[in-house]
Amino acid sequence: MQVLNFPKFTFRFKNSENKVSIFDAIRKKFVILQPEEWVRQHCVQYLMDVKGYPKSLINVEKELKVNDLKKRYDIVIFNPDGSIHLIVECKAPKIKIKQDTFDQVARYNLALNATYLMVTNGLNHYYCVMDFEAEKYGFLEDIPDYS
Repeated sequence: MQVLNFPKFTFRFKNSENKVSIFDAIRKKFVILQPEEWVRQHCVQYLMDVKGYPKSLINVEKELKVNDLKKRYDIVIFNPDGSIHLIVECKAPKIKIKQDTFDQVARYNLALNATYLMVTNGLNHYYCVMDFEAEKYGFLEDIPDYS
C-alpha cells in the first residue's frame, strides 16, 4: 500500500482467499484492505496515538440519515456527554480533495452537529471548526488534542 502523510503505525494484517485484510481496533475485526480503508486506519491511529482520543469515544463506518437518505460516515469522535466532537471523511489517496468533499462532510454535519471536521486522502489533511451561528466553517492548522 501507498505511504501516507501520517506517522508510521503498526497494523495487523491477514490474507484470506487472496484478499488482504487489516485489523480495525475500533470495530474489533478484520476488514478488507482497500485504499480508503488504508487511509481510515491511519487516521484512527493518528487520532488515538498522536491526538490522544480514547478508543471508547471513536466510532467507525456507521450509517446516518441526511434528508431521508442513508449515508455512512467514516470516523466520528464523541464528547464524553455523547455530543459529537469531530467527523472525519476519508478518501482514497488517488482522490483529489475538492469542494464537493467538504460539501459532503458539511451535509453529514447537518445531522451530526460536530464541532470539528476533518477531510483527508491520507496525503492531504484539512481541518475545520464550525461556526454554527454564521452557518460556515473556518480552516485550522490542526484539530485540537484530546483534553
